[in-house]
Amino acid sequence: MSKSVALSLPVAGMSCASCVGRVERALAALPGARNVAVNLATNRASLVLDAGTSPGDVAAALAEAGYPVPETQSLLALEGMSCASCVARVERALAAVPGVTGASVNLAAGRAAIRHPEGTVPMDALVAAVEAAGYEARPVEAGHPVDPSARQAEEARALRRDLIVAALLSAPVVVLDMGGHLLPALHGGPVTALVQAVLATLVLAGPGRRFFLRGVPGLLRGHPDMNALVALGAGAAYLYSLVSTLAPDLLPAGAAHLYFEASVLIVTLILLGRTLEARAKGRTGQAIARLMDLAPKTARVVRDGAETEVPLDALRLGDVVRVRPGERVAADGAVISGTSHIDESMVTGEPAPVRKGPGDAVVGGTLNGRGSLDLRVEAVGGATVVAQIAAMVERAQGGKLPIQALVDRVTGRFVPAVIGIAAVTFLAWLVLAPAPALGPALVNAVAVLIIACPCAMGLATPTAIMVGTGRAAARGVLFRDGAALQGLRDVRVVALDKTGTLTEGRPRLTEIVPAVGFAEDEALALAAALESRSEHPLAGAVVTAARDRDLALAEPDSFEAVAGFGVAGRVAGRAVALGAPRYLERLLAARPA
Repeated sequence: MSKSVALSLPVAGMSCASCVGRVERALAALPGARNVAVNLATNRASLVLDAGTSPGDVAAALAEAGYPVPETQSLLALEGMSCASCVARVERALAAVPGVTGASVNLAAGRAAIRHPEGTVPMDALVAAVEAAGYEARPVEAGHPVDPSARQAEEARALRRDLIVAALLSAPVVVLDMGGHLLPALHGGPVTALVQAVLATLVLAGPGRRFFLRGVPGLLRGHPDMNALVALGAGAAYLYSLVSTLAPDLLPAGAAHLYFEASVLIVTLILLGRTLEARAKGRTGQAIARLMDLAPKTARVVRDGAETEVPLDALRLGDVVRVRPGERVAADGAVISGTSHIDESMVTGEPAPVRKGPGDAVVGGTLNGRGSLDLRVEAVGGATVVAQIAAMVERAQGGKLPIQALVDRVTGRFVPAVIGIAAVTFLAWLVLAPAPALGPALVNAVAVLIIACPCAMGLATPTAIMVGTGRAAARGVLFRDGAALQGLRDVRVVALDKTGTLTEGRPRLTEIVPAVGFAEDEALALAAALESRSEHPLAGAVVTAARDRDLALAEPDSFEAVAGFGVAGRVAGRAVALGAPRYLERLLAARPA
């Protein structure tokens, strides 16, 4: 550490003043520790550390004294990674930060999860470690999942734009080079070579610049990645062709060949692959955005008897929120007035809406029925059920499967090995091939660099996690961690504990058994006319069935709803009642003999 740092961290296990004394003594004994203070009420310790003592030493001293610091997880959003070797490099950089006990990086999700004792690792130290490794990082607040769709959409647009430009500029190069085999007029000539050189320069300096900006610094630091492979392959083919065009006398006789088409095709094809990859990541990454969109953007807060519409972020615990018919519930809370039926299928999987009244709990994002409710807010922000579900999906998407550990070990050494094999290939062709051997040696070395792309190995497993968890979340199935997906490969039978969740999610009238003297349509028309006044979800099913048969519904003469039982009234001068069997039995028993 280069300077003093102030720490405030939780301490577990303290129960009395003597515990406080032991913790203080343990901290004060650390070299460079000063201003030690321990608060029993908050179970926290604060101190200032001078240079020479790391936060990790503080956590170790407390654990040795019997009062460990609870472990937590910090999240970082990462940019600039392109292959599995990038993952290994970022993980090593994060693991080297003092106090970090573990780091896991997901290439497809662009996220890093870092485990460390709470309060011992500053977020800026983690960001600085990632940036020192050559990548960009920004913190992600736990409990507030960040919608990656905007960033992914921008990345996809930039890649698509670069791909189009590269393809338009590369096409004439390929035609001029390959067309000579069909049309001798296109073959060779200084003008043709200069045109190819100009177009190839535009491709590498424009769309291909991203590979050099990221690959060359990594190569110079001794940590090459996939960008370095592309930069080496395309750059070598381009420079060799440029020398063949502008200074052919510098090359052995007969070795002045042009490989501009190889350099531009390398860039174009890699851009095509990354564009398709970005599109796939964008589609699968929208599961979290869809979950967060379940909650409305604004809420109607009741203050001093008046309604005020405020942004959802402005809600506070204890606020009274009014939910109108057909609206989504703004936040988790408890009903204080009003009754309605709420569709909670997004949380419970139950198909039928649930009746809610004073004292009942409601979940933000669920859909209100025909009634109006006033509720008291009991959870906001990351504490809401929807936010916690989204965070769970995000953690599952960012997690690693057990098999990924093997992939990471292989790909972490893959790029340096590929560069070594390319160098050996170049030297072998240069020494063993018949003259002129420089051209074939370069072509084969470049081929090794390009075809040995580790992106597939690095992206296959994490992309499978994103696709699987994303599609499942969109269909109402949530995974608490990605390892469950790997476990599913051995599943042969799925047993469900109840059938109520295996429905369309809405009630539907399936059968009518009319009494003697009644036709189906007549009975249904009377029932639907009365139910048209009810807000019960089963009433909606009866009305829908009547409309599907194009039945005319009379206006009820009277209507009465009996909570928990059913409805009764008069339709076209006839007494009509619908409800639970116990309600109908009660009505029949009350009829005069």
